[in-house]
Order: sequence, then C-alpha cells, then structure tokens
Amino acid sequence: MRTTILCLALQVSLAAAGPTVAGPAPTGNAPAAAVCKSTVSGDLRLHTLKSTIFGNERTIRVLLPAGYGDAANKDRRYPVLYMLDGQNVFDACLSDVSHHEWSVDETVQQLLAENKIPALIVVGVDHAGKDRAHEYLPYKDYVGNPDMDEPAGKRFPDFLTNEVMPLVDGRYRTLQGQPNTGIGGSSYGGVATLYALLAKPGRFGYGLIESPSLQVGMGQLVRDTSPLVALPVKVFVAFGGKEADDPVISEKLIGLVRQVESNFRAAGYDQSNFRVVVDPEAQHTEAAWEKRLPGALTFLFGDWKPAPPLQP
Repeated sequence: MRTTILCLALQVSLAAAGPTVAGPAPTGNAPAAAVCKSTVSGDLRLHTLKSTIFGNERTIRVLLPAGYGDAANKDRRYPVLYMLDGQNVFDACLSDVSHHEWSVDETVQQLLAENKIPALIVVGVDHAGKDRAHEYLPYKDYVGNPDMDEPAGKRFPDFLTNEVMPLVDGRYRTLQGQPNTGIGGSSYGGVATLYALLAKPGRFGYGLIESPSLQVGMGQLVRDTSPLVALPVKVFVAFGGKEADDPVISEKLIGLVRQVESNFRAAGYDQSNFRVVVDPEAQHTEAAWEKRLPGALTFLFGDWKPAPPLQP
C-alpha cells in the first residue's frame, strides 16, 4: 500500500522560500519571464526577525485592520491571529508550491465589512524554507519523512511567545493574553498550531487547524490531547476527503482527526467551541484552505469580546 501523502510534497516543495520573480535574463530572442504581481490587499507591514532560538532570520508580515492609523482609533487595541507559513497567507507570488494564497487579507476585510468578525491584526510568520519540518514538528514523521533528523518543534511555541509576539506587541496596539490571541496553520503548520495550543495554554486561545499531519510521532500528538489539560477558547479543525493519494490513507488520517475531536468532547467541548469540518472532495491545497477560511474565522471570532489576559 502506498503511504505517500500530499503533505509530504508540500513539505519538500516549501524548501525554497521567497517570492516568484522574473527568471534569468533572456538570451537571443527568448521572451522575458513575467514578473509576478503581488496580490496583497490592505496595509501589510514587513519586519525581519532574527531568531536566537533557531539561529536564523525570517520575515514577519503584519496585516493591520482598516482604520488602524485613524486618530479616532489611536487608543484602540486589537486581537491578534498568528498564521504560520506566512509566505502563503497574503500573496500568491510567495506561494511557491501552488502559486495560490489563503487570501487571508481579502477574507478578513470582507468578513469585517459584513460585521461577521471584529477588527483584528493578522500576523503571517514565515516558515524557514528547508528547515520548515525541523521547526514545525515536535515529533518525527516516521511515515512521511522517516529519514529526517530529530525535529526541534518542541521549541516552536517558545519561538512564538519569546521572539515573535514581543516584536508584534512592541510595535502595534495588540490585546494580549489567551482570550485575545489565536494561531493557525496547515499541514505540518497545523501540527505546530495544535502543539502550541497544548504547550502554551495561557497564551493561545483560538486555534485554526487545517489538514494537520497527525501521523507524526506515530500519532503522539493525538495522544497528547487525552486527557486534555489545555483548554483553549475555540478550535476549528478541517480536513479534506482527497488529501492522500490512496483513499484508505485518507480515511485513516480523518480517523486521527476524529480521535482528536473525541478527546476534546471528553473534556467538555461541544459544537459551540470545537468544530470539525470534513470536506469530502477537498485536497491538500491552499485553495481548499482558502475556501474554508470564512467559516473558520466566523466560527472562531464571530462572538469574540475583549477580555483581560488570564492570570497565571
């Protein structure tokens, strides 16, 4: 039975991070390659973060809500959603696998205009290219990436809370603490998202988990949710019925998602604060995650109210 799943292709292809730009200079009469036109919408600020935890640097992309700079809002603070694989969140030119983005910027703006979610700051945290799996995974992927070195993903929550969040909180008017902070990601980024929810229960209250690769650690992350000690405010999990090449493998992966759901239900969660969506025809693509994004954001933040940070 073939066990190659589409998330592996994503992980491998994402090794080359960066925007799609014009190709090499043409020779002779060969036409020049077209320059990709950015698809970013809204006020997006870029920052370079040098990480002492991982010993590298990356771009942090901060999307500010409309009116952020208006005098009338000078004292207003906003909840924050941190999105992993920041290259794929706002700009199709940077999505070097599918050349398709999540369209988080356009979706947030539309939902805000329809009064379905509050104004919020969205932070795209770029992945580390060839070290993406190394940083995101808390456990080895024995099925999809059996030759990988021991990953460093158990340090990723500390990277977020000790390096990324201070950068954002220090420059922008954020509402801090678990009741005002969300995290989202897909595939290996979905693994990192769930692990961060469990490892930093006082910092992340909302989880947007798309197509998580729950086979990592031979299902250890699934077992980490039983018994459930961390209690996030709301969690949205989605998976496609055609994410794997083999439908039998797809069913097994969906079974892992259902086990996580069962563990959350056993901890007292219901449809109001933990939602699973299985999209039968969906594949492991940004297009699928973009399609489900309006429902995910509305579920997570539709009834959000500002709240003080939790006391330790």
